[in-house]
Amino acid sequence: MSYSRWDNFPVSNGHAEVIPKRHVESYFELSQQEVESLYELLLMTKKEIDERYSPNAYNVGVNVGLAAGQTVFHVHIHLIPRYVGDVTNSRGGVRNIIPGKGDY
Repeated sequence: MSYSRWDNFPVSNGHAEVIPKRHVESYFELSQQEVESLYELLLMTKKEIDERYSPNAYNVGVNVGLAAGQTVFHVHIHLIPRYVGDVTNSRGGVRNIIPGKGDY
């Protein structure tokens, strides 16, 4: 029902994607069963990343729509390992997608 793979353009060591086999553009088009399958595979993929790369934290993200930066119009979940010191200040996490919004 879904599969995972290493990202073609990783932003960190161990950056992976979890992808449903059924072609849909948006996360919001997925069935409950597909979401559950993706979640289970996300946990399995995290375990593999933990064993191989020992990250300190994670960002989990889905781009839905052009304005959100979606460039591949087949839904996929990014599992991005994070490491202490990989950025100067990690406060705000995904809020930093929009410049200046990470500081609050």
